Amino acid sequence: MKRLLLLFFCLHFLGLPKIVSAAQKVPILLYHSIDEYKGHGSKELYVTPENFEKQMAFLRDHGFTLLTFERWQERKRVNKPIFITFDDGYKNNLTAFTIFQKLKTDHFMPSGTFFVISDFIGRPNRLTKSDLKMLAESGVISVQSHTATHPDLQKVANLDYELKVSKEKIEKITGKPVMALSYPYGSYNDQVVVDTKKDYLFGLTTIPGPFSESGIKNELYLLPRTYIKYSTTLTDFAKAVEVNND
Repeated sequence: MKRLLLLFFCLHFLGLPKIVSAAQKVPILLYHSIDEYKGHGSKELYVTPENFEKQMAFLRDHGFTLLTFERWQERKRVNKPIFITFDDGYKNNLTAFTIFQKLKTDHFMPSGTFFVISDFIGRPNRLTKSDLKMLAESGVISVQSHTATHPDLQKVANLDYELKVSKEKIEKITGKPVMALSYPYGSYNDQVVVDTKKDYLFGLTTIPGPFSESGIKNELYLLPRTYIKYSTTLTDFAKAVEVNND
């Protein structure tokens, strides 16, 4: 009888953590321009350098680990994993790179992912080939694809140019693998996912919220992201990233 009670006790309490433990939530943040707003375009797509530095310092001071998609599997092994992404390949994203370098310590190694539009490289206010090569070689920035011309992928008849050719162009510039695609406008459908899977390991949307592994079909091609905007306060930012403290 005592053995039966002991067995019941072990099964009940050893199994309990599996029942009550919540799935890990991993924030993937979305930025566009890191610059002062000067009256052109949508104000909410800007984050001032001052605010961006405060946000990254918050991550440093609260024990976050900044990852890129090359290190996707590390999210299960590091403390407080988070992904910092930037869409469109604006020249002012170099400011983010500078801030990463400024905040770097022996225990905090900031990194981020720049999603660039391959046919826009070198245009006014966009990153150049030499910028991208420098960033990729720095080990701080991962350069990935935001398609060739930034169309709504649901309306493109032939996706090969937007997906495969943009990947090849970026890889030729950086000499590094391109494995992640950011869907322009967050727009995708079943066919877009099918085609993305031919050349990429990840697809990023603008569905709000953190990533939580659930095992649904194609979940790595439906990665959600949280917009960080001009109006995002540091309190808002803290709530957006401290998702496992709910």
